[in-house]
Amino acid sequence: MKDLRFIAIEGVIGAGKTSLAKIFSNRFHAGVILEKFEENPFLEKFYSDPIKYAFHTQIYFLMSRYRQQRKIAQIDLFKSRVITDYLFIKDRIFAEINLNEDEFTLYDKIYRLIERDIPLPDLVIYLQAEPEFLYKRIKKRDRSFEQEIEYEYIEKLCEAYNTFFFHYNRSPLLIIDVKGFDFISNSKDVDLIYNEIKDLKEPRRIIFREW
Repeated sequence: MKDLRFIAIEGVIGAGKTSLAKIFSNRFHAGVILEKFEENPFLEKFYSDPIKYAFHTQIYFLMSRYRQQRKIAQIDLFKSRVITDYLFIKDRIFAEINLNEDEFTLYDKIYRLIERDIPLPDLVIYLQAEPEFLYKRIKKRDRSFEQEIEYEYIEKLCEAYNTFFFHYNRSPLLIIDVKGFDFISNSKDVDLIYNEIKDLKEPRRIIFREW
């Protein structure tokens, strides 16, 4: 565990990234950097009119995430631990889904210029879930700007995320099928994942429970 100085937690909307990042920040005595999605002035407009506001939304997120990641690069990771509730490269997953061809070409030029400055995590945790499970969670938590999200959009994201992480090899990867786990109410579930992380020796591992 001494080498795990930077951990990134990823997953589709509703997977529980932020909750787990906060919990593990205490377990690992780490600083936590969370996405400030609520500060994006285009996000609610995007869910209402994706074609019109996709590029605005994506560029805002790209630069916001870039600024946060540069802060991580400036931290002395030999003395501190950091946990984030996103992986920088995931921005490109959304861009490929949301932008048209011309918009993505321009986006990609900007992305390629700045990605070289982004630090790689020592471990990525991917919270995997089925679209039905995520859609129910999103509706249940009742965030106003998420109520326009369509089920088909969640399906697209799940497919894109699964494809991406099937090929991901830039960092050690721990995949958790979140169905069957309750990280907020069940401390034993947190203990299980915490111990898996401490004992992790494989570059890729999948954890799931029978449901």
